[in-house]
Amino acid sequence: MQSRLVSVSKFLSRVLRHQPGRVGIELDRAGWVAVADLLAACRAHNFPLTREELEVVVRDNDKKRFAFDEDGTRIRASQGHSVRVELGYAPLAPPPVLYHGTASHLLASIRERGLVKGRRHHIHLSADAATAAKVGARHGKPHLIRVESGRMHADGYEFYRSENGVWLAEHVPAKYLVL
Repeated sequence: MQSRLVSVSKFLSRVLRHQPGRVGIELDRAGWVAVADLLAACRAHNFPLTREELEVVVRDNDKKRFAFDEDGTRIRASQGHSVRVELGYAPLAPPPVLYHGTASHLLASIRERGLVKGRRHHIHLSADAATAAKVGARHGKPHLIRVESGRMHADGYEFYRSENGVWLAEHVPAKYLVL
C-alpha cells in the first residue's frame, strides 16, 4: 500500500505542478482543479485513483504537498509549480534565518548567481536546517545554505509562506547566503 501511495504522490506532483495537460486537465488561475475532474482524467489515462487514496495522500504526505479547498471539492499543489499559477500567498516577514538544501556540485553557480528559481515560481526555503538538508540530499551530496532572510527582507525583498510551511522567494542574491 505504501508504494502505491508514493506512486500516487509522484503522479500528482507531475500533474498538479508541471504537466496538467498530460491527463487532459486544466488548472484554474490559482492552481485548483475539481477533484471529480482529476479522478475522471486519471481513469481515462490509465492511472485509476480513488477518492480515498487521494484523501490519504493529501492528509499523510510528509511535506503536505497538496491541499483540498475548504469544501473538499477542489485540489491543488501547495507550491513548486512550473506551470503558470497565482497561489495567492500574501507577503510575510520571514524569520531572521532560513535554510536551503542543495547538492554540493551546484555551489559554484550559487556563489556566482545566488539561488535562482529556474522553471519554478519560487525558491523553496525552510525554517529548519534538518528539513533543508533532507531536500538537498535528493540531488546528490547535500550542502546546507544559510539564508539571511531577515536582512534580505529589511532590504525590500518579499517572502511568502505556503500552506504547508515552505518559505518562498523569487530570488536570493548571493550576498544573503552563507555557504
